[in-house]
Amino acid sequence: MPGARGEASVRSVLTTTPAPPPASDLAIPHAEGVSNDEFRAAMSRLAAGVVLVTAHDPDDGPRGEDVGMTATAFMSVSLDPPLVLVSLRNGSRMDDLLDEIPVWAVSVLSESQRHIAGRFAMKGRVSDRLLFEDVPCTRGEESGAPLVGGALATLECRTENRVVAGDHTLVVARVLTAAFPSSDGAPLTYFRGKYRRLA
Repeated sequence: MPGARGEASVRSVLTTTPAPPPASDLAIPHAEGVSNDEFRAAMSRLAAGVVLVTAHDPDDGPRGEDVGMTATAFMSVSLDPPLVLVSLRNGSRMDDLLDEIPVWAVSVLSESQRHIAGRFAMKGRVSDRLLFEDVPCTRGEESGAPLVGGALATLECRTENRVVAGDHTLVVARVLTAAFPSSDGAPLTYFRGKYRRLA
């Protein structure tokens, strides 16, 4: 059995080791350091590719409904196995939908598809059914989600993990299919709050 000195040492460690902050504290605005505006301005200097994340909601209406969301926080994570990651705002329609539906799709948009990116990024927008109305799409065999015609690449994905990070959720997914509808054109990019073309 440990002596009195050993017990005191253990008690000291237990009382002086700070507990990790609760997960809910991660979304609390920081009191010191960089402000939200400074952080947003700094990250706007990071050029990003633009994708359309899509999913099919089979429970919305008699034939279901297609849902789309423009995203710039999308990246590859792993080659073996092939994994990608997308960041979704907590409580958004796409976040709620992908929490229930495991398979979804991504279309990497070209510079000529700026209108598609803008349409699916609107706040207070109309029904997604109307947004898809004149967008040429095929339906993914694995996901059933719309794949934009003429996109630089399309991916069908299955969610492997969801990680809450502040006011967003990071969705890590395995790539099930990859295709290249268009070999022409340059990528659509997002820089300093605007869609851009590569010079």
